[in-house]
Amino acid sequence: MALALFTMLSTPALAAPVRVVAFGDSLMAGLGLPRADGFAPRLEAALKARGYDVTVINAGVSGDTSGAGLARFDWSVPKDADVVIVELGANDMLRGLDPAIPRKNLTEILTRLKARNQHVLLAGMRAAPNLGADYQRAFDSIYPDLAAQFGVPLYPFFLQGVAGDRALNQKDGIHPTAEGVDRIVAGILPAVEQVLRAAGAKSAQ
Repeated sequence: MALALFTMLSTPALAAPVRVVAFGDSLMAGLGLPRADGFAPRLEAALKARGYDVTVINAGVSGDTSGAGLARFDWSVPKDADVVIVELGANDMLRGLDPAIPRKNLTEILTRLKARNQHVLLAGMRAAPNLGADYQRAFDSIYPDLAAQFGVPLYPFFLQGVAGDRALNQKDGIHPTAEGVDRIVAGILPAVEQVLRAAGAKSAQ
């Protein structure tokens, strides 16, 4: 009995999986795809294949603007999350909202995350060229500016390698297919690993 108790007390508790929250819009939510083919489950599978003990939580809501994301931040992003990937602003751009609006909302989201001491990866978006050069410059500058302001890593364009490729997008030309999601995951994976290491996660490989 005493030996068993000593063994229990001297054996370190198993570390909980690192919790990653994918906080964004329909691109995070996996609109039009089976649940298993969305960004969060595919990222989790890729990270586990790399030896990380992780759980990736899908906190994407289709149709969300940066303002809608800010409005639900407190109940969508758990305080005990280790890493938060922020991907918002595409719907602001598609609606032609003044870039000052997503800049302000993303500033508040990053302020709250930094106050919680959570590790952040900011995923950038780019404006469609048909909105004009002035809009494009104002919108595209949001993400590198905020990454520098808050000292967080930036993945410059969430849809890198997928945007504009018909073979990797659904019929709407906006949302990726399962193959498109895999391309996104492959692109962002090194940046996510960097943030995981900063958060103290280690690969078993």
